[in-house]
Amino acid sequence: MCARPPPEQHDNEVAHGRIRRSPRARRALRVLGAAVAAFLLTAVTACGGGSSAEDGAAEIIYVTNAPIGQNQFLALGKTGTEQAAAALGASARTFESTDEQSRRANLEAAIARRPLAIVLITYEFNDLAAELAEQHPDQQFVLVDSCPPRVPENLRCGKFKEYESSYLLGVEAGLLTRTGRIGTVAAKDSPFFHRWSDAFALGARSVNPQVIESQLFVGGENAVGDPARSKELALTTIHTGADQVYAVTGGGNGGVFEAAAQSRDVLAYGVDVNQCPQAPGVVVDNAIKRIDKVVLDLLTQVRQGTPGGTATEFGLAEDGSTVTSLTADADAGGCVVLRHPEVLQRVREARDQIVAGRVTIPHADN
Repeated sequence: MCARPPPEQHDNEVAHGRIRRSPRARRALRVLGAAVAAFLLTAVTACGGGSSAEDGAAEIIYVTNAPIGQNQFLALGKTGTEQAAAALGASARTFESTDEQSRRANLEAAIARRPLAIVLITYEFNDLAAELAEQHPDQQFVLVDSCPPRVPENLRCGKFKEYESSYLLGVEAGLLTRTGRIGTVAAKDSPFFHRWSDAFALGARSVNPQVIESQLFVGGENAVGDPARSKELALTTIHTGADQVYAVTGGGNGGVFEAAAQSRDVLAYGVDVNQCPQAPGVVVDNAIKRIDKVVLDLLTQVRQGTPGGTATEFGLAEDGSTVTSLTADADAGGCVVLRHPEVLQRVREARDQIVAGRVTIPHADN
């Protein structure tokens, strides 16, 4: 039988039904507890819990092609993504790009977070979206306003029938012109932007066959964010006699509105959002893209597990593309066309004919 050690050597003693631990035992338990905690943290992190990737699991990331700045189209993409995320019980984050290199870097950083979905915007993501979607088949992607020729199964595209709303603006311009000349200032001389400019001219000629139209393009590295160059081209168009100018330059549209405002009896038309308040008494109407609706529709498909690999077009019939004057809150929009109810009636008639399929508008694929 072993001798009982002296009391000071006991690791534990029982007193009144409780264990009383010696200082040495308490130190040992603290060390053991720390080791167990470290082990559990490592195990959880290795499984994705506690890492930025896990934080992103209920997250939707919006990656722009350029700085948002004054670009209302990109700003609407951010707002639409945030609203859709809230509706789907997720958080939202935005990565703003500046050039091709940063677009790739931001997209790779977004993928590293493993979010519910990554929302991309404009044709400048066509190649990157296809490339990285194929490399990361478990990550879901949404591309708004464009689509690559071949769509991977984890990519969903939402395009717009901007030619339909542009045609309606052309109807307005053809009826409102006093000089018989109209013009478009667009970002690039490409099939994508001709979906606006060509349809605008067609709409004008549908109500005024004698209309003469011109098209000028900003070009350069900052085609969708150069108000100075856009204004210069608008003034050129105005000096040739155009009194109706369609602005399709994204963040450069303000320059077109300035040119119209400082010229006598010249009216302008905007895109993407209601731009009438930017130049009261100058902007007639706008070709609107319901980015919020499209983003929510596509992200809902992601959340519900609906198969991807799709490219969907949203136009007048789908309430994805329209003009400000035909929206529910048109009366509060401040657009010049509201002063011309006879013009609005012709716009409604043209809208109904397009939706019914009685008017078909030629357009390039985007």
